[in-house]
Amino acid sequence: MNFVWERLAEGVQRTRLPFLDVTVGLVEADTGALVVDTGTTLSEAAAIEADIRAIAHSSVTRIVLTHKHFDHVLGSSAFMHAEIYCSPEVAAYMSASAELRADALRHGADAAAVDRAIAALRTPDHVVYDVDVDLGDRSVSIRHPGRGHTDTDLIVVVPPAGAPDATVVFCGDLVEESADPVIDADSDLAAWPETLDRLLEAGGPDAVYVPGHGAVVDAGFIRRQQTWLQGRL
Repeated sequence: MNFVWERLAEGVQRTRLPFLDVTVGLVEADTGALVVDTGTTLSEAAAIEADIRAIAHSSVTRIVLTHKHFDHVLGSSAFMHAEIYCSPEVAAYMSASAELRADALRHGADAAAVDRAIAALRTPDHVVYDVDVDLGDRSVSIRHPGRGHTDTDLIVVVPPAGAPDATVVFCGDLVEESADPVIDADSDLAAWPETLDRLLEAGGPDAVYVPGHGAVVDAGFIRRQQTWLQGRL
């Protein structure tokens, strides 16, 4: 294995990449694996794909990009045969190579690796806000709960395959555990707390919530983050 994978439920795992502690999620299904976010570089993504082939004994057939930031989207083109789901705004931003590159370098990414990833970027197959994706033996829901970390954050809701598992919600950077949530020019601080209400409605009180960075959290942690955000209005 190239990375350490954490089991969240039957057929649902995630790993935390060494660079920036980015979460990549995995949902196994009989039509192939679905991946949530893809890391920064093609080499990171290739290592992720190799791990998934060993874990799930299948290839990656679908990718969901939770938002537009480089550390979540730039690895996407390494998965050559996977269909990419993202919001329309993320699809448009992926063509803004100068902005993606500048942001990646500002955060310490390797320039040559970033350039290779940007050169390989391809047009996403599905631009969505809210859609249910049939994976054969299971389905997942992609939802846009509202503005927050960016104006078009998506979450991925994975219902349990059976007892005793809980629903798993991949939150992207609407939720962060390893540091305070990032509030920058892309963020809508005023809308963010209500967006977290809708995120919690999507998962329910007993769900496993997976931040874009950091350890898995529960609903109580998200309520505390919500209070923290309200204190900055």
